[in-house]
Amino acid sequence: MPSQSIKWIQAVFIYLTLDGNLVKQYLLETNLYLPRYLVILSKGEMMKKIELMIFDFDGTLVSTGTDLIQAINYMLNTLALKEKPGQEILSFVGDGIGKLIEGVLGQNNIRYREEAMTIFTDYYGKHLLDNARLCPHVEEVLKNYKNKTKIILTNKRYIYTLAIAQGLNITQYFVEIIGADSTPFLKPDRRVVDHILSKYKAAKEDTLIIGDGINDIFVARNSGILSCACLNGLGNRQELLNAHADYYCEDLLGINSLFN
Repeated sequence: MPSQSIKWIQAVFIYLTLDGNLVKQYLLETNLYLPRYLVILSKGEMMKKIELMIFDFDGTLVSTGTDLIQAINYMLNTLALKEKPGQEILSFVGDGIGKLIEGVLGQNNIRYREEAMTIFTDYYGKHLLDNARLCPHVEEVLKNYKNKTKIILTNKRYIYTLAIAQGLNITQYFVEIIGADSTPFLKPDRRVVDHILSKYKAAKEDTLIIGDGINDIFVARNSGILSCACLNGLGNRQELLNAHADYYCEDLLGINSLFN
């Protein structure tokens, strides 16, 4: 099997002699991650112009994992259930609170669902800013795109998202925050994006979603917009690579080199 360095030589050769589409396909087939310092875009351009930017929240804009883990384990302790490792808890994040609770409880304890929801929501609502911090380079990126229309789209409840965004002073960068209870639909249902495109009169080819979860990639694919996956968030790195987003970045700062 070729070494990483040989793979890179082959990839750069393809890039220099042919086009970005082929090197992107090669990198995906060889499971070789594309770092931001080698900018290969799906259309062979150097930078893609974007008008509407949709941002995921947990793990993309804000590091919320510690508070979620503590709230879940508080809930489990209250129910006299065994605590879960942090990574296992975070593996259930992304589909809303209901799915998070169900995943953590498992089938053997699903009878506690309603009580668990009450305990978790009460505790988390009081502690959601205990350890929450902006992800690296967030303000730098948001300021770089100050003239773009930006929206937060998350499967987290609106009241929690707003409270954290206000607490970390980033609400001024966004025209709207759309949470799990803001519309009847959650990511990856395309209708939540269709609503945004209609409201802001945006073309699909000029709209981008940036996130750290596979639901961000899937909702982009389902609705026909572009996706950029951040690999250093809460999502599983290999799952994100296997999902074949349109673009990848190691951290949020990477999008400054990809889009204008």
